[in-house]
Amino acid sequence: MIDCKDCEFFKRGENGEISFGCDPFTNVKEPECLMKWVLIKVNQMAASYQATLEYYKKLAPMQEKMFNFMEREMDDINEADKWRTPEEDQEQGTDPDVWDDESASI
Repeated sequence: MIDCKDCEFFKRGENGEISFGCDPFTNVKEPECLMKWVLIKVNQMAASYQATLEYYKKLAPMQEKMFNFMEREMDDINEADKWRTPEEDQEQGTDPDVWDDESASI
């Protein structure tokens, strides 16, 4: 088996970063190369997933504040509409218990 460091498709950057120029569909030298390539890709996928989770952790407090704000706004709207009588709602066509076709499709 060829060590990756001895392969022509292996590249190591100045900062120690490893990259492979091999393509599993055209230039795989040995079966072990394909297994290593799959392992590298799985590792990249896991790293991307971890980065996504970290980003979501940063967004979580902002989302929570936004949800709380929207909930308060909706409560304020409902509180403001409590003074209306059912007759006034029907006159204005804003009966909260009856949905028209446009609002039902939203």
